[in-house]
Amino acid sequence: MEKRIVILGGGESGAGAAVLAKKIGFDVFVSDFGSISDTYKALLNEHNIQWEEKQHTRELILNAQEVIKSPGIPNEAPIVVQVREAGIPIISEIEFAGRYTKAKMICITGSNGKTTTTSLIYHIFREAGLNVGLAGNIGRSLALQVAEGDKDYYILELSSFQLDNMYEFRANVAVLMNITPDHLDRYEHCMQNYVDAKFRILQNQEPEDAFVYWNDDPIIQVELPKHKHGKLYPFAEDKKDNLAAYTQEHKIVFTEPVAFNMEQEELSLTGKHNLYNSMAAGISANVAGIHKETIREALKTFKGVEHRLEKVASIDGVEYINDSKATNVNSCWYALQSMTTKTVLILGGKDKGNDYNEIADLVQQKCSALVFLGADNSKLHAFFDRFGLPTADARSMQECIVAARSFATQGQTVLLSPCCASFDLFKSYEDRGTQFKNEVLKIKQTTL
Repeated sequence: MEKRIVILGGGESGAGAAVLAKKIGFDVFVSDFGSISDTYKALLNEHNIQWEEKQHTRELILNAQEVIKSPGIPNEAPIVVQVREAGIPIISEIEFAGRYTKAKMICITGSNGKTTTTSLIYHIFREAGLNVGLAGNIGRSLALQVAEGDKDYYILELSSFQLDNMYEFRANVAVLMNITPDHLDRYEHCMQNYVDAKFRILQNQEPEDAFVYWNDDPIIQVELPKHKHGKLYPFAEDKKDNLAAYTQEHKIVFTEPVAFNMEQEELSLTGKHNLYNSMAAGISANVAGIHKETIREALKTFKGVEHRLEKVASIDGVEYINDSKATNVNSCWYALQSMTTKTVLILGGKDKGNDYNEIADLVQQKCSALVFLGADNSKLHAFFDRFGLPTADARSMQECIVAARSFATQGQTVLLSPCCASFDLFKSYEDRGTQFKNEVLKIKQTTL
């Protein structure tokens, strides 16, 4: 009898896992409590995969030998609880796909910087002419890419949710950018649970593998001795003996496995956080044996990531910047730190157990006004009103831009860096960022 695999969630990762499972010869069923998009329905139908939407039919799910769960579905969801109680193993799409590829895995996680670092590493590998795929929390489903024709390397952005259901998967290069509070609503409001999830990236490393990490992160320093890992490649701004990358006299110095350096001003990305992203990417490419000239050139030519400190337009001397991907407080801290003008900051959305103390000083130093964009802004008012800055509440992006524009004067910046998830008013952080850009560009058109 065929092994039955049930996939919960019919989005990018779920549909991709279904196609790979079908190709291997499993009996496959996809169940989504929400709606499945027409694109994924067409993909499932093309491969004769059974699916359901807007419901979970227990008798079609609880007869599985294994369940692949999409990372967005919380562990407390009733169907997930029932699967666990039935003793059925639950894995992630990445865990499943990893069983059917011999590709080298370069895996990036962290609370902030992982999308930029992942995209930057992918850019370097492509510039080197390697057969490489981009997957995980970004790009196309890893399982679908494995099903359609394998690669030699995959560059994977991994969220803590994806790592939660990974057990045998091995990262040949593991990159950990930093650990700051995020998603605590999914981890019983316990920071250690979240930290443990991030460190799962090391769980199957062999001595010949590489662990690339920010040396100055206090949590990483405390946790590192508790875990088995490959060879250490730490990076930091200030020179120390053990570092694989550091800065000296306006240069980034890479020390191993091949020593080389490049001028900081040649980097395509600016700001301290992007310096760390560039170091992590450069080390990962260096470890993979990519030539130093290729690494240097690729770090110069990278174009950046949409919704991450993305310059949208300048209107009447005011810069508008889309940082919608800043869905936690630390991400907003990096954005504010990089601001060189007085800033009208747009905050708000679905709070994930945020502690705004981290950005309090920067808000007082850098901000001229605050716009709260959310269905419920009471927590924001409770924290920020004492600073005496002008504030406005907005329930739509159009209202938000009108308010921000009324506050901003020539030479200032309007920054969307919300600290929060987007699901209260928007479909996703991409939808939020796209709406921001569209509203700004509409005004740009009328002022021309």
